[in-house]
Amino acid sequence: MSKYMNQVINDEILEKLNLKNRYNFLNNNLMAILTPGQFSYLKKVQKFCMRFEKKNNITHGPEEDVYDWIPAFGAEGYVTRAHNFEIVDVNYDYYGAVADFLRYLAIDMFDTQFAMGSGATALAINPIVDHHENIPERLEALKDLVTGEACGCICITEPERGSDAVHQLTLCDEQEDGSFILNGEKVFNTNAPKSKWAVAYATAEANNGNLMAQFLINTNWEGWNCERVNIPWTPKLYLGHEHFVNLRVPKEYVLGGIGKGREHLFEGLVLERIGIACGAISQCWGAVSHAAIYANMRKQFNQEILKFQGVGFLLTDLWARTTNVTLGILKFCEEYDKKIEKFGGEIPSNISRAMVASASQFKYHCTKLSKEVCYEAANLMGGAGLSDNTMMHDYVNISRIQEILGGSRQIQQYIMSLALRQLFKML
Repeated sequence: MSKYMNQVINDEILEKLNLKNRYNFLNNNLMAILTPGQFSYLKKVQKFCMRFEKKNNITHGPEEDVYDWIPAFGAEGYVTRAHNFEIVDVNYDYYGAVADFLRYLAIDMFDTQFAMGSGATALAINPIVDHHENIPERLEALKDLVTGEACGCICITEPERGSDAVHQLTLCDEQEDGSFILNGEKVFNTNAPKSKWAVAYATAEANNGNLMAQFLINTNWEGWNCERVNIPWTPKLYLGHEHFVNLRVPKEYVLGGIGKGREHLFEGLVLERIGIACGAISQCWGAVSHAAIYANMRKQFNQEILKFQGVGFLLTDLWARTTNVTLGILKFCEEYDKKIEKFGGEIPSNISRAMVASASQFKYHCTKLSKEVCYEAANLMGGAGLSDNTMMHDYVNISRIQEILGGSRQIQQYIMSLALRQLFKML
């Protein structure tokens, strides 16, 4: 449990809220809906997390640096499982969207801020997987990120172009040797101050999305300037504010030249947004497991508070909605994996467009649900849910920012409204 300033929960309850028991709560809910292979993998990741926590005396207190844990998790293949990485001699026996969802469930319950950081590295991994073209420099970066030798970030958002990702102001100027010079500003990029590798977008002409390009950047290069943006709700995560000042990107690191950036940006939306949805629903399980254990043990007026309808009925509502949406995400991930296999790794554009809308639906619904579930679960625990004795304060805080990440709530609604229009035209 958390290293706390003052203990306000009694020893018996505090011990019962340990990681093993919270995993057991999750497993008892999922064992009937997961296949034997899925369930076995989930428990494998959980076992690693429990051993890592015990071996390293992890308290999840404010003094710990979650970035120190990345090499150990990367060595086990727990930075991402969305792909197999045979191209860099990293072979997993189990991978895909389902595997990555299960990985996230286990790691988020271990430490939700650490899980979010690994998700940001995965966003840098995905475009390199799609556009490495067997170029050694790109493969080197890919292996660094996958194995946990380095963490990564993706640089899309700009101070004056928040959710309007295609009308960027960061400029790229192509040189005669095929390299590019980048000048501009990015902000709110998770992991950026700690990252060795960044995937960034820029345009040959300001506000022209048709002239965007995509780049892989080594943050040690001259011209990369990054400062930390303090987000109080996620104090252990490092978000960046970058200034590119005549940053030269050699041609080997150009993932997509002028005119390809927009295409590359949108092809990653399904995995990005379903990944955020997986994180949000994982936070729901972390919060519900805390509240369920606490409400079954905490006594008030000589009986367990779960027996009071105001507590028990609200908790069952949070539990039911979390379970139901989990089933939906699992089904989506299973179908995504089937289509990747069926079509040889590249889903046809018409199916992909439909999945973009579905991913936006899940991103919208899950982040909204997480905000409610984490707050209400903490509220059911009273003051104990707001103190630093457990990780509930982390869940309350991180759930507040999920609706903004990867396209705000309103952007998801806009995408869904466009999808409704397209469905109407198909009648």
